[in-house]
Amino acid sequence: MNTPLPSSILASPRLGQWFKIGPEPDRRIIVYSGKVELGQGISSALCQIACEELGLDPDQLTLVAGHTAYSPDERYTAGSQSIEVGGAAIRCAAACAHGLFAEAAANALGVAVDSLRVARGIFSSALTTRVTDYWALAGEVDLSQAIAADAPQRNQSDYRCVGRSLPRADLPAKLSGAAYVHDFALPGMLHARILRGGHRACHLEKHDTDALKALEGVSAVVCSGQFLAIVGPDEEALVRALAKAQKMVTWTLPEAICAQREIPESLPAMPCESSRVHLKGEAATPLVAHRARYSRPYLAHAAIGPSCAVADPGDGHLTIWSHTQGPHPLRDQIAAALGREKTAVDVVHMAGSGCYGHNGADDAAFDAAFIAQTLGVPVRVQWMREDEMSAAPFGSASLVEIDGGVDRSGRICAWHIQIWSHTHIKRPGWGGDINLLGAWAVDPPIVEPEDKDAPLPAGGGLRNSIALYDLPHQQVTHHFIGHSPLRVSALRSLGAYANIFAIESFLDELAAKTGADPVAFRLRHLADPRGRAVIEAVARLSDWPPTMPAGRGAGMGIGFGRYKNRSAYCAVVARVRVEEEVHVDKVWAVVDAGCIINPDGLMNQIEGGIIQSLSWTLKEAVTWSGSGVTSLTWDDYPILTFDEVPEVEVRLLDRTSEPSLGSGEAAAGPTAAAVGNAVAQALGIRARHLPLTAERLTRLIHESP
Repeated sequence: MNTPLPSSILASPRLGQWFKIGPEPDRRIIVYSGKVELGQGISSALCQIACEELGLDPDQLTLVAGHTAYSPDERYTAGSQSIEVGGAAIRCAAACAHGLFAEAAANALGVAVDSLRVARGIFSSALTTRVTDYWALAGEVDLSQAIAADAPQRNQSDYRCVGRSLPRADLPAKLSGAAYVHDFALPGMLHARILRGGHRACHLEKHDTDALKALEGVSAVVCSGQFLAIVGPDEEALVRALAKAQKMVTWTLPEAICAQREIPESLPAMPCESSRVHLKGEAATPLVAHRARYSRPYLAHAAIGPSCAVADPGDGHLTIWSHTQGPHPLRDQIAAALGREKTAVDVVHMAGSGCYGHNGADDAAFDAAFIAQTLGVPVRVQWMREDEMSAAPFGSASLVEIDGGVDRSGRICAWHIQIWSHTHIKRPGWGGDINLLGAWAVDPPIVEPEDKDAPLPAGGGLRNSIALYDLPHQQVTHHFIGHSPLRVSALRSLGAYANIFAIESFLDELAAKTGADPVAFRLRHLADPRGRAVIEAVARLSDWPPTMPAGRGAGMGIGFGRYKNRSAYCAVVARVRVEEEVHVDKVWAVVDAGCIINPDGLMNQIEGGIIQSLSWTLKEAVTWSGSGVTSLTWDDYPILTFDEVPEVEVRLLDRTSEPSLGSGEAAAGPTAAAVGNAVAQALGIRARHLPLTAERLTRLIHESP
């Protein structure tokens, strides 16, 4: 029976869509991927996978990723699937290529295939002194054929390249600035700035095109429906003009947006559709019952560098350079919105300042494409900080209520989790819809589609809502809120961040009610050996249990999760001090991501996920008023600073015989839970609503009996 092909291979089944022999003088192999480098280090890891199967060294391989003219369509680089899905596809394609070239080499050398070895692309055999290589055999293998599912892959015990912390292939260009779309320029290129109101629903009420065009630094004004941009040859002069232009434009809100309130009050008051999405077993009457609510606010991507894109209308062919996470879906959406054929548009991925979700990159790409097509010249669009913090989609707020309890034996016997949230995914092309801010604004406008969320098992707002523990009863109820006061879409880990925070906090609360140690309580309810292993390992690493008594201003807490209940396992312990605010002194994490491709890259991902989660957990929350978003600057939307980053110690459990598991988003929920549980021990009071700011904790202390 053939091994099932990876989903990306099913979508792009021809070998030539993944693999090409470069020209002889360069003696390089070209590997194509639809998964793009967003700072997570996958360009190095994917090369390592390909080199392992092909018998190459990394300096012999060129990776072309996220270029719609060449790369296979792998949809989005999201959901921690670059290695788990994209890496599996490259391994499959490279193994097939190696097998075909090995057969050709055996014929050319007159030896048996199983006598061959390959190193640096050269095939040799102990049975002959002659050698051949991929480049000499290029004309002997038909790359248009379908990739075979049964092509033998290298035994993991024989790996030479995979499992090593090789240098990051993407860093040299980034250190010089050459990698970034923000620094990319074309001959004759103009700069553009977009004028928008403070909220996505703002209506362009009044403007004077001639007056705008008369501003120093402005050479053109592009206005179509609700879309308004100023354009000029000098970016510095254009930014000066923008400040004046904003005072010359009047925006109105046709309907008042919901006034901002605390999430536990606001979300349940919004119209929703309720449904039971999971039920296992029957609830028993608990000896000790407990109910609690937890919440997270709307969160911004808050990229240090705002979104940017460059578009060139060329000679009838539109090319867009963007730091999008989905080059192919973006290409399709821009083509549809502009009334072009897909073949007349290409998107080329270039590095940006980071996103980890649906930020403003795709919208900036449409802005550039629309203006370039309108004016017939290359255009660079750079969003301003205020654009990035108000116009880009936010991560959805969530409210999670858990009702459960334990029986006489100290085991959980009832568990009902309810989730109130909006959609957590509204990327361009998701569900076939055009989700581009500019496309909704131009004349004639594309109608903004209704919000919908991804169902389980992956889920959007429901991601990780089913507890991984062995519970005799679990019920999950989803209260989907179809309309949000703010524009929302995908943010790193989607609903997993709030759901794991809630589940792991509730476990600690149940443990406290029964007098159980939090680690022992988790292990009592978890049979999964890999899950148990990461919990036990992080307990040893952090010298659990903590010796400090509760309520003395210092504490330790644990959080655990398996991302999507099918990807990497992650257990985190945090040690905190609560003084005028929460200080996280140290974080320990243990991760099982299956077979590790590049240990240093994986460590970086876990460390980065921990730091981002700390920032969310301690500081971040979007604010707004009746006129729009008000958290537009770093003063209004503070993030974790360098001097607040704790010591982070990560241990990896390498399982070379297991498939590689997605890990980039594994640490978000466990970190939040670990900090929340540590703060509860430090204060002797449970804080259930994020972020854990000084103001929120002070109010909680004053309200406690």
